[in-house]
Amino acid sequence: MTNIRKLIFWPIFAVIAAGCLGASYYQRYIADQQFAAEVSSARDEALRIQREVVLFTKRIIPSGRPFALFLNGIGIDSPTTARLVASAQPVFDLRRLRAGNELDIGRSVLGELREVRYNIDTDRVLSIAPAGDAFHSTIETIPSHTDEAGVSGQVEGSLFQAVTDAGERPELAMRLAEIFGWDLDFYTDPRPGDTFRVVVEKKTFANGETAAYGRILAAEYDNAGHAYRAILFRGASGAPAYYTPDGKSMKKAFLHSPLKFAAPITSHFSLHRFHPILKEYRAHLGIDYGAPTGTPVQTIGDGRVIFAGRKGGDGNLVKVEHTNGYTTYYMHLSRIVVRAGQRVEQGQRIGLVGMTGLATGPHLDFRIQLRGQFLNFERLPLPASDPVARRDWNQFAAARDHALAEMPPPPGEHTTLASNSPGPSATRAR
Repeated sequence: MTNIRKLIFWPIFAVIAAGCLGASYYQRYIADQQFAAEVSSARDEALRIQREVVLFTKRIIPSGRPFALFLNGIGIDSPTTARLVASAQPVFDLRRLRAGNELDIGRSVLGELREVRYNIDTDRVLSIAPAGDAFHSTIETIPSHTDEAGVSGQVEGSLFQAVTDAGERPELAMRLAEIFGWDLDFYTDPRPGDTFRVVVEKKTFANGETAAYGRILAAEYDNAGHAYRAILFRGASGAPAYYTPDGKSMKKAFLHSPLKFAAPITSHFSLHRFHPILKEYRAHLGIDYGAPTGTPVQTIGDGRVIFAGRKGGDGNLVKVEHTNGYTTYYMHLSRIVVRAGQRVEQGQRIGLVGMTGLATGPHLDFRIQLRGQFLNFERLPLPASDPVARRDWNQFAAARDHALAEMPPPPGEHTTLASNSPGPSATRAR
């Protein structure tokens, strides 16, 4: 009986052992196959990364440096640079590169040059990429869309800071200052707690980044509870201009200040002022604006330059003759950028602040004269341009109501309307 059991046990044991050994070899085979597949996949992925992944390095175009030398300086050899330049010339003149614009250099993970991208402007980019042994250049359009957007903010320091705190570019602050420049001096008038609201066309890239600002359709600046509002409309002349909600022109015959962001007044109009250099009392028939040397000076109105040069104690002087008998004087300039006989437009730069002539420090002595008599510019009512024509009123009212309906809510407390608030027929901003 024992022998029979042995005869049965050993064959069964041999079969089981063979099965276990076979299963082990099979598992090892499967593992080897999986490992080989993973190695192959990793090799393919590495090759794909080398072939497809491009790592970009951002550079800024410097001023006054030839493009070829700039490329050499960032590690692109001279033969490659020559081929890049030759490829780009038929589609874009590289002499028109602007200092400060971005240049993106794309390389593979192994350092091979894959693409050079130059941002021409907000809408276009120059792309130079390898094509065999040469390079191929194209100008691509950057996808974007334009929408009307509402922006609002509260001023604690400056309008510039308030606009950037609202997530916008300083350019928008400049645009607002230009719109309200006939009524407000954005150096001296802003108060903590002032608010602004604006409806502006914004061109936006696919990633949400602002590409550029278009037209400002409506704007409001509340200065210490006194709200100024502006609506964009194409006037009788056909040119776009800004009007109050009741149709009065925002544009005055003269700007509020001869400086875009007027500096503090250091000396007022006076018939009896002690002269700091001559040490005597005499009339000061103008206004002194304290500003650093080199600050741009603008003409306050359209006119013709009747004098531009050096004149005794006035230093470098520009005189502009305007309509209706007005003449303006811009004195002590460090530099004059217009000439006698030249026509100038309101807001045009005519010189730079300085301290030429009789001056104890850099400043602008600004004077205004009407038919030979000097006037106190601080107390001079600024006459407005023509209002919206009666025949255009319905069209203006429709544009106004649409723009005001898009206005964002005031930040903080509700803005108090005053001065140029819309008439009964106008739609209030939401």
